Amino acid sequence: MKTTVDPRLQRLLGEPALAALRQRLRRRFELADAEHSPSSIQLNNLDSAEYSALCQLTGRPSRIARSMTLDIADLDARLRAAGLADSLQNALEHLDGPIVAKASLRKELSAQWAALTRSASAASGPLLSSWLQDTATSLPLLKRLGRDPTHAGQLLTAADRVLCRLPAEGLPRSQLAAETLGDAHALDAGRPVASLVLSAWRLRERTKAALDDKATGQSNDGNEERLREVWSRAGVLINELARPALFLNLPVEPDAPRTWLPGEPGYLSLRQLVRQPYSWQVDGRNVYVCENPNIVAIAADRLGADSAPLVCTDGMPAAAQRILLDQLSSAGAQLYYHGDYDWPGIGIGNHVMRTWQAIPWRFGCNDYLEAMRVAPTRPRDLDTFGIEALWDKELRAAMDNQGIAIPEEAVAGKLLGDLSHGKKPFDHQ
Repeated sequence: MKTTVDPRLQRLLGEPALAALRQRLRRRFELADAEHSPSSIQLNNLDSAEYSALCQLTGRPSRIARSMTLDIADLDARLRAAGLADSLQNALEHLDGPIVAKASLRKELSAQWAALTRSASAASGPLLSSWLQDTATSLPLLKRLGRDPTHAGQLLTAADRVLCRLPAEGLPRSQLAAETLGDAHALDAGRPVASLVLSAWRLRERTKAALDDKATGQSNDGNEERLREVWSRAGVLINELARPALFLNLPVEPDAPRTWLPGEPGYLSLRQLVRQPYSWQVDGRNVYVCENPNIVAIAADRLGADSAPLVCTDGMPAAAQRILLDQLSSAGAQLYYHGDYDWPGIGIGNHVMRTWQAIPWRFGCNDYLEAMRVAPTRPRDLDTFGIEALWDKELRAAMDNQGIAIPEEAVAGKLLGDLSHGKKPFDHQ
């Protein structure tokens, strides 16, 4: 029910020309702490109508000026004595509606979020509890996904049920979601509970890496393959049979069961790599990594069982390829990488070098120029100003200048020479 405004108050402060002044005064009360109301308000850049109205409210003589300091207690007393309103805030509410104490609401809401994280941390399992203690990471994400403390509390309860099941041992994500949350799609990419679970698991990985004195910063760039890899490291499988990892002659311990023959290309699915990890016998050994499956086929045809261990990324590594390279690197292998001389190939190379500390395998500027000398003449097929190779600062300029992409298969002969057993190792540096 709207209160009738005293006509005198309407004339003094309610005119349309004073709307901007009333809004300025309302904001001061909105932003003030309810427990510490402002004792005075300084107003600058007043126009003549605003200054004149304030003079009438405060009983000051009217003169030409652009600023005024309002004594709130004195002004409140004047308004009460005149029977116009109980206070300046009350007068403003009569004219334009209730004033919401936003600062107080924010303070109250902040206290609710703090209480939620404290209670959830105390009642949760170790993974979620540790994540909640990292407030710089957890609180912004929780507020964004939960919107309000009540809904956020429900998300935390659900996330804790999932995290208490991790690490799993090759459990499909849909099964994990169904068993813990009653919805097979509750952990799909983009779902709030999935985002909380992945963030908590990444924190666990970063903490473990720090304890192991390893720097392995992970970032969430929204890429489904990267999310699939994080789930895989937690023992949870997504599309576990998609894009299996292709390799040749990877050595395992003698008694380990395997489905491939020496000299023949083999495949391992994400399901196999996660559910029954192999004990790779590669400590101190070189493992070569190529971009294209044809290189594996050529090596198998030409060298067979005499080829050095070879793994194919099949373009940008997917989950199975990433997990296999993780396992090989952790087992002590030194990875050497070669790919296509085109801009996507350089991007893949940057990723492999950075992620697994691989060494370039005949994949530098001089190698490119040598391949150009025997390449068939053809029109330019590389865009200019491509990607810089992290391992060779001169490679981009050479590729920009030549303008020709060199597929990996075009230099297969050189690569086979390095893969052939008995050859003197080339200088990788």
